[in-house]
Amino acid sequence: MNVYDEAHSLARAIKESNEFLEFDKVRKEVDADKEVSEMIADMQKLQIELQTAQISGQEPPEDLMSRIQSLSTMLATKPLAAKFMQSEAAFSVMMNDVFQIIGEAMGV
Repeated sequence: MNVYDEAHSLARAIKESNEFLEFDKVRKEVDADKEVSEMIADMQKLQIELQTAQISGQEPPEDLMSRIQSLSTMLATKPLAAKFMQSEAAFSVMMNDVFQIIGEAMGV
């Protein structure tokens, strides 16, 4: 058994999964909608800022939390944004499950 061949097989299986296919389809729809695309990119940047503050043990700044809340409210009014976040979450759950299975097999 060649590990690289198996990795390529796993990559193909992931690309053919319903979770990835739906996420990829919605991601392309988002890319075609400049407003939603920019809002999602802004939200992702804010989430990274929040995670960075949390990881470093700092209290997130008030303005960061209010910007996240404001942008979340705006995104909630966009059906495409909600669809994107749902498909992204489903894909992330699947990928986390795959990583967990591999980690458990390695005893990590």
